[in-house]
Amino acid sequence: MSGIIGYCGKKPASGILLEGLKKLEYRGCDSAGICVGTDTGFRIIKKTGKVRDLKAIVPEEPFGQNGIGHSRWATHGGVTEENTHPHLDCTGKIAVVHNGIIENYSQIKEKLITKGHVFKSETDTEIIAHLIEDFYAGDLTQALRETAKLLKGTYGIVVMHNDLPNVLVGARNGSPLILGIGDKEMFIASDVNTMTSYTKQVVYLEDGEIITITPDEFHISDFHKKSANKTIKKVDWESEIIEKGDFEHFMLKEIYEQKESVVRGMAGRLNVNLATGHLGGLNMTNAELLNVERVIIVAAGTSYHAGLVAAYLLESLARIPASAELASELRYKNPIIQKNALYFVVSQSGETADTLHALRELKRKGAKVLGICNAVGSTIARETDGGVYIHSGPEIAVASTKAFTSQLVALYIFTLIMARIRDMSFEAGAEFVKQLQGLPDIIDKVLLKSEEIKKLVKKYSFAKSFLFLGRGINYFVAMEGALKLKEISYIHAEGFSAAEVRHGPIALINEETPSLFLVPDDRLRDKIISNIREVKVRKGKVIAVVVEGDDEVAQIADDVITVPSVSEYIYPFVMAVPLQLFAYYMALELGRNVDQPRNLSKSVTVG
Repeated sequence: MSGIIGYCGKKPASGILLEGLKKLEYRGCDSAGICVGTDTGFRIIKKTGKVRDLKAIVPEEPFGQNGIGHSRWATHGGVTEENTHPHLDCTGKIAVVHNGIIENYSQIKEKLITKGHVFKSETDTEIIAHLIEDFYAGDLTQALRETAKLLKGTYGIVVMHNDLPNVLVGARNGSPLILGIGDKEMFIASDVNTMTSYTKQVVYLEDGEIITITPDEFHISDFHKKSANKTIKKVDWESEIIEKGDFEHFMLKEIYEQKESVVRGMAGRLNVNLATGHLGGLNMTNAELLNVERVIIVAAGTSYHAGLVAAYLLESLARIPASAELASELRYKNPIIQKNALYFVVSQSGETADTLHALRELKRKGAKVLGICNAVGSTIARETDGGVYIHSGPEIAVASTKAFTSQLVALYIFTLIMARIRDMSFEAGAEFVKQLQGLPDIIDKVLLKSEEIKKLVKKYSFAKSFLFLGRGINYFVAMEGALKLKEISYIHAEGFSAAEVRHGPIALINEETPSLFLVPDDRLRDKIISNIREVKVRKGKVIAVVVEGDDEVAQIADDVITVPSVSEYIYPFVMAVPLQLFAYYMALELGRNVDQPRNLSKSVTVG
């Protein structure tokens, strides 16, 4: 949610801030603003709408020596220019941008009003500027430190003062903040992709840390003035990766990138000679893994669906009890930590608030927690006992696609390791490795169905509601397909086990509500065909994703999407891609904002 960019250095600030805000827009944006320091004082420009609307009113000639910018996703107060960041104190000399939620802002605001402070917005952020004003006595860092001690909630904050040119101060608690180190210039942002055009050298702040930057240096300390020794890390991808290239939308680009992202996820992690896998980041020996008696996967949204698939796979192949839990529920239910249980927290960004809170609760209770995430240096990567990077590359579209299949790759390799330690034979392991290695070619074949799916979408664009149905491991893929459709097309969609149709959902069947069935050639195929017939008898329209050559289902269904035949447990990859394309083309057909659907943000950093 929301985004922060700050700059001080030798280049004009306004252009860099606008460029950074554009790269942050995928996180969610209903308004944006910048504050730039000039020889004559602050220059603040705000606008509701997208970053392009802000850019249209900013002078084309870049200006300013330092500055801060913010793309807002409203939480406190409506979408107005008054509520748009940056916010000022009463003197007009202190400017603040903030991500997160200040839970005790109303109490603080009441106290500040009684002291004579005048507020101009409905936001929780504005209290930060006024608190800093009260504490400021020439030391901006100390003023922010004292302010942070009073704040309850989550925040990433960056502050500038009109009397301190080329100085920015930031604080972090639960909302990401990253330093970028350039050549006599510094950047501070909520997302590393804002600065990769200028530097690959970054430092990740931890919760409870304060940073002060000038063009030439930085200093990081905690809320009690203790200096923090930080490691400078290198970003290993180019800024061009986050460009759309020849694709109309990031989502379509990322769907097509799955051919490469699954390869990166497997690179160096499959051992053909031993018919097993290797995930060094787990920091666990095979002997330690053998002692694991249960696996629990904790996640939200699409990552939760990946966890459901993996839990099914772990029980089926590794013969170990496994389950997936919603992070938002786990954090509040006082979980019982089982002896010899292994927990995974899964998040594309590594910053998902609910998942982070669940992680910390599990750690407080003594659980062994590993992470699976995409963002190197993210909070989950730093706070877990070990884990796996999925290496899918930056994912800009709000609706996750390549991160889903990349998470599956990591979880499948973990399952392979666990299965080979236990009951899986060398021959079965070798076949599983072969199936995983064949994924890029299989995905490529599915992508060839793109135009076919595009035409099919036009036929069903009338629908106001969809049912997605699958059995076994593909039930969870049906859930993910429904989520994709509702996220970006705004069509109501629900994913069910096909067996559950007669237990309620069948009441929804009519000519206006299509059902999309996943029909692999596995042991449950005949069961699913029976469920399809139940829908057809009630005049329901049926789209079926079937294996090439399945004429029986083709004769029953109204329309089919064909996919290659693979082994039973590989179908989640094969079935997910056409559902992603179906959602994409439906959103396109209906004129939706595909990459930035309404009310959604990419990184949910408030819980």
